[in-house]
Amino acid sequence: MTTVISIWLALALGASAALKASRVERAGEALATYGIASTPVQRVGVWVLIGIEAIVAVGLLAVLGVAQTAAALLFLLFALATATALAAGRGGRPCACFGAESTLGWLAPARALALAGVAGALALGVFGAGPFGYARWLTLGLSLSIVAIAALAVAVLALAREVGVLRLSAGERGALEIPEEGPELGEVQPWAQALPRDSGAVLLLAVFSSDGCPLCRRVAPAVAHVAGDPLLGVRTFDEHVDASIWARAGVPGSPYAVALSLEGVALAKGTFNNLAQLESVLATARRRDRTLQVAA
Repeated sequence: MTTVISIWLALALGASAALKASRVERAGEALATYGIASTPVQRVGVWVLIGIEAIVAVGLLAVLGVAQTAAALLFLLFALATATALAAGRGGRPCACFGAESTLGWLAPARALALAGVAGALALGVFGAGPFGYARWLTLGLSLSIVAIAALAVAVLALAREVGVLRLSAGERGALEIPEEGPELGEVQPWAQALPRDSGAVLLLAVFSSDGCPLCRRVAPAVAHVAGDPLLGVRTFDEHVDASIWARAGVPGSPYAVALSLEGVALAKGTFNNLAQLESVLATARRRDRTLQVAA
C-alpha cells in the first residue's frame, strides 16, 4: 500500500512538473498570482519549482522516507500559497498548479491540502512499512505497469474518439466538385432534355451510375430517397445504356451527380459517396440558382 500511494503521489508531482516545463514561460508568468512580479525571478522560480517537484517525485518512486516528508511539506506549501492568493482576491488567475492553463480556485488549496495529508500519513507510517529489497522493486514495477496500462487505455480511448470525429467529419464533407470534370457549370446542357420535368419540380438531378460499380449499389437507396422529392426531377443514367449522354456530359466516373435548373443550366456537380454528399450537390445548386436569378 505504501509503495502504491508513493507512486501516485510521484505521478501527481511528475505531471505537474512536466506540464509546467511544456509551457515554461506561461507557467513563470503565473507566479505573478503569488506576488512574484519580476520576470527574471519568475523564470528562475519556475525552473526551481519544476526541479523540486521532479526530485521529490523520483524520491517517492524509490519509496524514500525523506521524499515522503518533503512531499508533505511541498503540498502544504502549495495549499498555503493558493489559499493566501485566493484570500487576496486573485481567484480565476493562472496558478500553474497543473500546467500553465490551470486557474486559481478553491479546489487548488483543498486538493493540495488533501495530498499533503496523504503524504504526511505516508511519512508517519500510517499505511505500514513498505517492502524492502527485491520485494520493493517488484512492487514498484508492478505498480508502474498498472499505471502504464491505465494510461495506455486512456490513450486508446482518446484515439478512438479522434477516429470517430474524423469519420464524422469525412461524412459531413460535400461532394467532390472538380471544375475541369463533368459539364461546364453555368451553361445549358442539351442532354438535360432527357430529364423528367414533373409538375412542381424546381430542380433537375442527373445521377450517373454503373452496374459494375459497388459504390453505386451502396448509394442506390440514397438516390431513391432523393428521387421521392416532388420538387426534383431525377433520372439515373447508366454508363452503358446511356453512353452517349455520359460522353456529352463529360462525366469522370460513377457515382456522379449533376444538379440543373429547369432550363438545363448546370448548377452543381460532383462525385458522392452517401446521402449527405448527394444532398450537398442539391444544396449548392439551390444556392447558385438563387444567385443567378438575383443577378438576372
